[in-house]
Amino acid sequence: MGTMATDFSAILKQTRHQQHLTQKQLASGICSQPMLSAIEHGRYMPNAQLLIALCQRLKLSLDQISLAQNFNISANQNFDQTLNDLCNQHHYQQLLTFLAQDSVLASIQTDQQTQAYYYYLGVAKLHTQGLTAAKESLQLSLAGPGAQNPTTLTRLGQASLGYIAAAENLPQTAAKNFTLAVKALAETNYDANQNVLFYLIALGYFKLNQLQASLDWVNQGIEFTSDHDSHYLLANYYYLLARVAQASAQSDLQLEASQRQTFIQDLFHEKIFKDF
Repeated sequence: MGTMATDFSAILKQTRHQQHLTQKQLASGICSQPMLSAIEHGRYMPNAQLLIALCQRLKLSLDQISLAQNFNISANQNFDQTLNDLCNQHHYQQLLTFLAQDSVLASIQTDQQTQAYYYYLGVAKLHTQGLTAAKESLQLSLAGPGAQNPTTLTRLGQASLGYIAAAENLPQTAAKNFTLAVKALAETNYDANQNVLFYLIALGYFKLNQLQASLDWVNQGIEFTSDHDSHYLLANYYYLLARVAQASAQSDLQLEASQRQTFIQDLFHEKIFKDF
């Protein structure tokens, strides 16, 4: 069980004790007491619906345990921490400046770190210099050996290139990259960053005004996220779902998605990306 589950287990148990609740009292009407015990001992990570119900009962905020992990770009922990901070705060111009430092470049030692470096360089350029500059860096991130046996980072690069192609109104190129991004995904070990793949694909089809395809990928992303007992990006999925529903004149779906987005956003303090 990963760090997220361990952290949540400790927070859940500590909060329950602080509120003088037994496991039976907390679990009542939500889940079985043995399941709650498994959650508190880190043996089971609840899905989004169960997680929300437990947090509601405890009036618990989970903003400190809801982020997916960034990738390392060097063996220097200080550099990696700076990268994490800049990415999590969405300071892309500062990220671009940081990545251009000679000391950062000199600290890159492995193929995986090189791939991560060019991926983050592409992300920074996408937000500061535009599509063409971002595309060049993302293509470099896929130039190494990882493309033959795709990692999550490779898939993120492919999905990002697909999104850029969609933004450039190149539907065939976008579809090709999207297909590569999720090819044989079910055969790989899960990590929360994979939630981003479905979001980028859905957003790309939204950019292309292929609303049914966007809706299908949003729903796949929500299902994928929930099936893996995760909540990372759920609020963003529901925001995008509301936008797709609005664009396709599905008012009931838009209202439901907006309500879920607001609730999950308030619970997990997830930043919503609205600039698209």
